[in-house]
Amino acid sequence: MTALPPAPAPVQPFLGVERSLTGRRWQAAAGDERLALTLSQRLGLPEVIGRVLAARGVGLDDAADFLSPTLRAFLPDPGHLKDMDKAARRIAASVQSGETIGVFGDYDVDGATSSALLKLFLEAAGATVRVHIPDRIAEGYGPNLPALLRLKDEGIGLVVTVDCGTTAYAPLAGAAAAGLEIIVVDHHEAEPALPECYALVNPNRLDEDSPHGHLAAVGVAFLLAVAVNRDLKTAGWYRNRPAPDLLQWLDVVALGTVCDVVPLTGVNRALVAQGLKVMARRGNAGLAALADVAGIKERPDAYHLGYVLGPRVNAGGRVGEAALGTRLLSSDDPGEAADIARQLDGFNRDRQEIEAAVLLEAIEQVEGSPDDGLPLLLAAGENWHPGVIGIVAGRLKERYNRPACVVALEGAEGKGSGRSVAGLDLGAAVIAARQAGILKAGGGHAMAAGFTVARDRLPDFRAFVAERLSAQIAGELVPVLELDGALDVAGCTPALVETLKQVGPFGAANPEPRFAVVAARIVKADVVGSGHVRLILAGSGGQRCKAIAFRSADSELGHFLLRAQGSAVHLAGTLRVDTWQGNTNVQLVVDDAAPAR
Repeated sequence: MTALPPAPAPVQPFLGVERSLTGRRWQAAAGDERLALTLSQRLGLPEVIGRVLAARGVGLDDAADFLSPTLRAFLPDPGHLKDMDKAARRIAASVQSGETIGVFGDYDVDGATSSALLKLFLEAAGATVRVHIPDRIAEGYGPNLPALLRLKDEGIGLVVTVDCGTTAYAPLAGAAAAGLEIIVVDHHEAEPALPECYALVNPNRLDEDSPHGHLAAVGVAFLLAVAVNRDLKTAGWYRNRPAPDLLQWLDVVALGTVCDVVPLTGVNRALVAQGLKVMARRGNAGLAALADVAGIKERPDAYHLGYVLGPRVNAGGRVGEAALGTRLLSSDDPGEAADIARQLDGFNRDRQEIEAAVLLEAIEQVEGSPDDGLPLLLAAGENWHPGVIGIVAGRLKERYNRPACVVALEGAEGKGSGRSVAGLDLGAAVIAARQAGILKAGGGHAMAAGFTVARDRLPDFRAFVAERLSAQIAGELVPVLELDGALDVAGCTPALVETLKQVGPFGAANPEPRFAVVAARIVKADVVGSGHVRLILAGSGGQRCKAIAFRSADSELGHFLLRAQGSAVHLAGTLRVDTWQGNTNVQLVVDDAAPAR
């Protein structure tokens, strides 16, 4: 009898933390130590960079391009996507004939950046463009027939939908019957049947073999601009006019890519890395004005895009005027841009207040319900603003480490939004629920989804989606927090943060390096701002470091930190440079904690 190979030894929890204050198991990021050492030696990098690269699966052959991602190395030929050449030829013909082109976008950041990008490019190429962004409450997500027919009544014969349209069967059929040609530019999950349209460019079509399904819609829109620009050059359109430089709009592309939380690998990584360089030059009047309103003094990075600029662009579509984001990003008037930026900043403050109230009610609802073990949290409430339910779903997901859906009820139905955890495809489950007749509408991708559901079908919806998610779970779903290493307080230095920037830009699939600060004594702990817990830490040698745990004051983590003053704890988080009154220090952004035993 052949002996079975021995079972692999169980991975030991990092620092012995089996269950942290947020219920996670700490684990060292997987990586080949020999590869890490080889990377650092061969590339002349600090050892910590080698470890971080190895933990992210970067090999010797990939390291140079990873550290210096260029469009030359990563940008694919747009023509590899189905219908791309057909779409580009039709748009190029419209530009040359002087036909007004309609752009129908979504109201989130990906939709706003996609719409602004096409407007900027097409107008620079000599076209006239009319953009329509639907109102979230009055029109809802995606193309709607009344809006499309209004565009046709304005004399528009061609409309390009961006970040929407892949499953808009009825509206697009109605538009086609009225003689309106539609080009869909999208990235959301598709179904076997495609809507009636002139062309549908989507790397996630089921009949598509593109390896670039991770592109945000703005990335697909950028490829479309490249293809149209190429066709116009071939046709000699630029003989008597300057050809647009598409690279000048990479800052807009970077913003949409980061904010849509798509993986920052391959072409996405190159788009964001190069886009951040463009953004630093402040050539886009809207982005410059928004950075000023938000108080960004330093060179912007992916953090500023995702957590400072993005929420403000989103705020117009959530609680204000849906088209403001696109108008801001496509404006060349500094005065107009400054005015719109101030409006968006105000809407963002309104959004924060509304979000906080809905989140509190949602938490009370979740914690007041018996835990039935289903891998889906569902909260629904009357008069909840539809513009914040996606954010609240994300907050619940972060708080409980489970997929979460939040529904704003009004009358007999509700508008819902969901966010998922890594490894569980919520979008596919929501699409299946719609196909099964449980939802009136629904779609999305692995990490996020939106839907419309009848009030009396909410229990059916939760049971159906939970069953689909359960089937994706192999064994027990144990939340894990991966850590790139351990530091003493003395090791939290500005020099380390600057060194780690070589691995950026950070985002999905390339997370910001996260460390455990070991046995840090909490010298001071208090609550600041909107429920943030602020800390002063001391190390074994007396060195000190600031730390902050955002939005944690009412959580188990926040309660622990406030009670632990004077005690030594293990803290997990990311390091940021903190500049105040000319002094540069480091602040630990705390994600998790555990008692130091």
